[in-house]
Amino acid sequence: MVSIKTILSEGFKKCSPLLIIFFLLACSKEPAGVVYNTGNPPPVIIDSTPAKTYLALGDSYTIGQSVATNQRFPVQTVELLSILGIKMKQPDIIATTGWTTANLNSTLINNSPANTYDFVTLLIGVNNQYQGRSQEEYRVQFTELLSKAVFYAGNKKRRVFVLSIPDYSVTPFAQNSDTAKIAREINEFNAINKQITDSAGISYLDITPISREARNNPSLIATDGLHPSGLQYQRWAALLAPLMKAAL
Repeated sequence: MVSIKTILSEGFKKCSPLLIIFFLLACSKEPAGVVYNTGNPPPVIIDSTPAKTYLALGDSYTIGQSVATNQRFPVQTVELLSILGIKMKQPDIIATTGWTTANLNSTLINNSPANTYDFVTLLIGVNNQYQGRSQEEYRVQFTELLSKAVFYAGNKKRRVFVLSIPDYSVTPFAQNSDTAKIAREINEFNAINKQITDSAGISYLDITPISREARNNPSLIATDGLHPSGLQYQRWAALLAPLMKAAL
């Protein structure tokens, strides 16, 4: 009996070299759609980078009086930083409606944060103006608070950000008051905190002009007729988040 091997061998002898090459190529072609496992699975990428931390110090503007928690400017800032690719924890907020620099300072002395933070913001002073407290007292106490903020940021000044005091003279709440006097005094208190902040080499974010847009834009005011709305806080956060990212 003649074997298949012999038949194939004799057949190849009678074929032209070009036909043999075509036959071999046709036989070696892989079926369409077949993917061969190389034995090496794709690597699993695990993000072990620790999330950044943020401490926000202030008063009603920081705690977000009359807006939902997710509309507070520190919370919206964290959300924007996450969108910018920075892994963030939710902010720690030490702030209460009505606090002056003295209230915030006393709270921090008695209950100082146990850990340091990657970012710290400070916005304080409107109640000093509202309560008629002296500008000299504000200067001394704001200087102390700024020093504490730097300490809480691990003594990294570039990670600390001061926000100016908003101007509530443009709100419905103030319309039966001396709005020109309020605006003038807000400017004076802001001149103090800016001078101290600049002298310390710390970033200063002037959000007062945004607050004054509320004179002609009611959507920037919360339902209480006094505090900023979530939309206004969103605009603050849109300015603050890129500064924080750059500080890294």
